[in-house]
Amino acid sequence: MQTKWLWIGGLGVTTLSLSAFLGFFETKTDYNTEVKPILNKHCMSCHGGVKKAGGVSFLFEEEMYQPAKSGKPPVVAGDADASEMMRRILLPEGHEDKMPKEGTPLNDQEIETLRKWIDQGAQWGEHWAYKRAERPKVPAIGGFWAKLGLTDDDETRWAKNEIDHFVLEKLRQQGLKPSPEADRATLIRRLSLDLTGLPPTDAQVQRFVNDPSPKVYENLVDSLLRSPAYGERWAGSWLDLARYADTKGYERDPGRSIWRYRDWLIKAFNQDKPYDQFITEQIAGDLLPNATDDQLIATGFHRNTMNNDEGGTMDEEFRVAAVIDRVNTTWDVFQGTTFSCVQCHSHPYDPIKHEEYYQYLAFFNNTRDEDVTSDTPTLRFYAKEDSAKIAKIEAWFAAVGGKQSAATGSQTQVTNKPQTLKLSEFKEFVRVMEPKVNSHDFDQHFNASLLDAKYFGIQDQGTSRWPNVTLTGKNRLLMAIGTNADKAVLDLRQDSLKGKTLLTYIVPKTGSQWRDTVVVLPVLPDAGKRHLFWTLRNPKTPKDWVMIKWATFQAALPGEGKAGFEEIEKLYADVLTGNVPSTPIMYEGAGDLLRQTHVFERGNWTVKGKKVIPGIPRVFQQSAVPKVHNNAQTPKTRLDLAKWLGSRDNPLTARVAVNRFWEQLFGTGIVETVEDFGSQGIPPTHEALLDWLSVELMENHQWSVKKLLKQIVLSATYRQSSAVTPEKLAKDPFNKWLARGARVRLSAEQVRDQVLTVSGLLSKKMHGPSVMPLQPDNIWLSPYDGAKWQLSGGEDRYRRGLYIYWKRTAPYPSMVTFDAPSREFCQLRRIRTNTPLQALVTLNDPVYLEAAHCLAENIATQFKTPQTQISEAYRRLMYRTISTKRLGVLLRLYQKSLKAYQKDPEAAQKLLANDGEASPQLAALTITTSAMLNLDEVVTKE
Repeated sequence: MQTKWLWIGGLGVTTLSLSAFLGFFETKTDYNTEVKPILNKHCMSCHGGVKKAGGVSFLFEEEMYQPAKSGKPPVVAGDADASEMMRRILLPEGHEDKMPKEGTPLNDQEIETLRKWIDQGAQWGEHWAYKRAERPKVPAIGGFWAKLGLTDDDETRWAKNEIDHFVLEKLRQQGLKPSPEADRATLIRRLSLDLTGLPPTDAQVQRFVNDPSPKVYENLVDSLLRSPAYGERWAGSWLDLARYADTKGYERDPGRSIWRYRDWLIKAFNQDKPYDQFITEQIAGDLLPNATDDQLIATGFHRNTMNNDEGGTMDEEFRVAAVIDRVNTTWDVFQGTTFSCVQCHSHPYDPIKHEEYYQYLAFFNNTRDEDVTSDTPTLRFYAKEDSAKIAKIEAWFAAVGGKQSAATGSQTQVTNKPQTLKLSEFKEFVRVMEPKVNSHDFDQHFNASLLDAKYFGIQDQGTSRWPNVTLTGKNRLLMAIGTNADKAVLDLRQDSLKGKTLLTYIVPKTGSQWRDTVVVLPVLPDAGKRHLFWTLRNPKTPKDWVMIKWATFQAALPGEGKAGFEEIEKLYADVLTGNVPSTPIMYEGAGDLLRQTHVFERGNWTVKGKKVIPGIPRVFQQSAVPKVHNNAQTPKTRLDLAKWLGSRDNPLTARVAVNRFWEQLFGTGIVETVEDFGSQGIPPTHEALLDWLSVELMENHQWSVKKLLKQIVLSATYRQSSAVTPEKLAKDPFNKWLARGARVRLSAEQVRDQVLTVSGLLSKKMHGPSVMPLQPDNIWLSPYDGAKWQLSGGEDRYRRGLYIYWKRTAPYPSMVTFDAPSREFCQLRRIRTNTPLQALVTLNDPVYLEAAHCLAENIATQFKTPQTQISEAYRRLMYRTISTKRLGVLLRLYQKSLKAYQKDPEAAQKLLANDGEASPQLAALTITTSAMLNLDEVVTKE
């Protein structure tokens, strides 16, 4: 800006040049919407988080002003002509310093935008999604008099709540008008499928269509939100995010019993568990004070990671892989951020540094799961007999009062005064069998190894080390041990192979080293942290293995030396030995079990760099003060992290949640890239609406998902007809601006559940182990364990889709065809496809054929003519009268099929699975209903 001073009558008067004067009226260039897209497109590939060619990076503000290797800063704020970036951009083609070196040169408009931005001071901008969500003002709608409240008009009559105000504002900007409300039959089908995942019953439709009450729609919404099917529908969509499966994954892909987590989800949604609490329990339920079984089960969210049971694999490698997956999934699901990019280098486009990835990983790095075959830690569920044993041990605690006998104390006080096990410690250990050390941690093997790369095994004259064990206050060794050897002798020594003997134990013959028993053995170690050494003597059968799966030191149960103590200690071992139902959970290590976390150089877990402590990326740290961890500046534990994720000040959590629920209802999110809220994601179409709903969720709704969904579906925007005019199709082909109702293909689960419902086959049974309904033959090939698809009996064959057994290497085929993922990793959204294979499924899959048969059979008993039968079938599917044209097409199909089956009755028998009531007429009607189940409007939500 040029400034001149004139002296007039002794007064100094400032005058401005014309260009400076006009600059007052110049539009300010916005960094986020105008500058950042240019930098991402042309510059970041060489000057971002991955590469810093010439020492230049535009990822962080401070780096932009630092001198590069040339000695010149890329940007000089306020002076584009002095900025090295602009000089190089403007060099002629062919010059060796011309930027960008590769790729398309900047066009004139992009150059002018950068020049203008620099001259205006190169003001940095914080990405919209990283700012705290604040409540925007609700736009006014209607004409002048309507805004004054003196009359109404089309806009005010159409709008039902604040959501519609935001939508109308955008529609006006685009020159569009909203659509009228859909007819009631269409509306109830849409609403029922969206909220419960199931079509409405005929009785529900008739009540809704014929009820003149002004609150009939809201009452319907409330009844659907109360339905148990609501929890099943929303749990089903969450299973993709949790990468839920009934198997462990990788090549072997054996079974895993984790269905209790799925059931927890159903209950959580039905109970309308506040979303912040929903997050906390899944991320850190095990760290909550006095955690309940349900809160432990909730942590199965992060135990759905894959486990590699194949022989020859390294447990630590796949433990690390699971931790990395948890980090990435947490950011994907709750923060909508492509954090996985940062595993190997700083983020290419967003201000997150490589080191910050591993600071975040440190929150998850001390959980006790270690890729062991047993899938521990697990929450154990005891039957009556074992529960009675536990009750008897607890009664012993009460009887002896936790006091230690004088004899025990006098024997051990010189070297290591032992404690007695507390009742709370006993309860915790029988509940989750932690803390303990998995035997793959033993090292320095001689004549010993990890058998099948899983558990420690030792043979005659073998030795091994158990490193760094804290022994203070401990006088009992617990371990899971097995062998086929007869009277093999196991020794455990302290400090060295010739050190003090802590144990000499004749190992019981269990029939196989893989069949273990838990033993509780007295030991008298010295205090402190020490190395321990195993040796084995088995001259009788020197090739037999003795296997130890895990071991741990504890204090003895109270009352040692009293009558009955040995029996109680044996009951303790029996309870731990039992193979009881269980489910994998998260459990935090402590003491000797803590791990250090390091940066992995270039993402390689074997190349450890700088040591780090738990922390969140700097760009988000303002939102972490001082809400967690006793007023500390940043979270320190996994529980702190979970609370930060559910904090009012977290800029992403509510936005991402609202966007996901919106996407489930409308088919596309307000941010289309539900997986990426970063600068490379698609910007929101209705940013103010997204922020308003996010604040509503956190403040007015107190994180209630049901209240959020009710608010959305009560809007006029949601209720619109999906019918489209040529004008709207031309102006908005993808319905970005919501001038009409959504028209979306049903999910894989909904397609299947719908046909079971309308055919009368669907079971309403809830919860429990996963089921195996009909599927085509020869899908499963399990060479490791010979597992086969065991067809479920009774009503289990007709359970809802979310209960189907999910094998990662061979998912339920019809659902995969309709875009369901394998769930090896978190799937944030299903990209809908439309392929001929989908029609082949609905026409030929045994589930759909059986449903078509049952629907036809049911209708044939009530209606006698083909016209009435087809009309009724269509009405049951779509809740409206079939058009004359469509009825004619289906009648021709029926007649053609009837002639074919009359000529070939055996074909009718084959189609109807040798049903004794099979007839050409029923077979023809089955073919017709099968075609109807395949109609576009049937597999689509309109």
